[in-house]
Amino acid sequence: MTRPSATTATEAAAPPGTPAGRRRALAAAAIGNIVEWYDWHLSTFLAVYVAADVFPAAAGDPLVPLLSLFAVFAAGFFMRPVGGLLLGALADRHGRRTALTTAILLMGGSSLAMALTPGYATAGLLGPAVLTLARLVQGLSAGGEFTASTTFLVESAGPGRRGLFASFHYLAATAGQLLASGTAALLVTCLDDRAMHTWGWRLPFLLGALLALVGLWIRRGVAEPPGAPHRQTRPRLLDALRDHPRQSLLICGITMGGTVAFYTWTSYLPTYAHLNAGTPQGTSLLAGTLSLLLFALVQPLAGLLSDRIGRRPLLLGFAAGSALLCVPLLKLLTGSFTSLLLVQSAGLLLLTGYTAIAAAVNAEIFPARVRAAGIGFPYSLTVALFGGTAPYVGTLMAHLRLPDAFPWYVAALCGLSALVFLRLPETAHRPLER
Repeated sequence: MTRPSATTATEAAAPPGTPAGRRRALAAAAIGNIVEWYDWHLSTFLAVYVAADVFPAAAGDPLVPLLSLFAVFAAGFFMRPVGGLLLGALADRHGRRTALTTAILLMGGSSLAMALTPGYATAGLLGPAVLTLARLVQGLSAGGEFTASTTFLVESAGPGRRGLFASFHYLAATAGQLLASGTAALLVTCLDDRAMHTWGWRLPFLLGALLALVGLWIRRGVAEPPGAPHRQTRPRLLDALRDHPRQSLLICGITMGGTVAFYTWTSYLPTYAHLNAGTPQGTSLLAGTLSLLLFALVQPLAGLLSDRIGRRPLLLGFAAGSALLCVPLLKLLTGSFTSLLLVQSAGLLLLTGYTAIAAAVNAEIFPARVRAAGIGFPYSLTVALFGGTAPYVGTLMAHLRLPDAFPWYVAALCGLSALVFLRLPETAHRPLER
């Protein structure tokens, strides 16, 4: 008699579509997501230290290494559309679980490479080259992660719970970001500045590589969701773009304001506060950690609310509120811990109207056969153009002595997304297209 594999036994114990199967799917997607986004966000929180060690300094201008790092950060984002397309097609053709395990393997390997990146003083240009390559692989992984995990979560949800399940994507992503922020804050507190600039910043990346192995083990034991497409219907790579051009453009409009606001309030704000308000780096990281905790906790509440009242009211509240309040909020930064904590918390509460339901809205636009690839490419391309460049644009504006221009840039993009949301059909109470 053949002994069942661990995966088969697990799937038999918690079949997909049952409450136990849904809970297991939720846990697998969330835990893997935490690991993925912990790795992805570390370089932003440790930007000052990584830049100083890996990139050459310019005489009289300490912002040049930081600008170099943010350029690499942005380059990683431009691999996300490639990852969204390739791993999205992998998810549509060979299953959501295959894409999820591939994504976390890539992220863990790139995190290990970052931990071992040599400094400029030791190896010259080899350090920036290794860091850039690792970030490009991270971008490939991150693009595939959003694609695979969002479709997996929404297709695993029970009736009337797609908003709730979708909210766990950003809850887990924020938990990973929170873990990255907290780890960075702890290291800055415990180590002196010299240690942080030489070897201290490498420790969190090494931890990320180890955590990726845990995420891989968890994801290998989960079943395909009941809403996934049949394996017999395998689309070609560009079928989603060719057959659904309107939906692809709609994903871009939905994502544009949300992604620039997300990376402004969650990742870039500590650096923005440091550059423009003189907030100490340790203070910025602590305030960011506390506000991200609040942000994570409210995600499921907003997801549940969208299942009751619909997606459009939350999306419009986010976009219109951000367009009106982004500039005055960022002007309130004074350099103190209290002002940063209050400003960041307010911005993140506004952002919740987008993040809690973005996965559900995107998944509800495409049929199952091309859902992963259909979401992956336009979403990741928009994130690359507007989210990935946000830290670079903000730092460049500070470098050009135009710090007030960046808040207006964020407000304008949110305003454009508000116009898209006004014409967006309500999808909360429709059955998910198979």
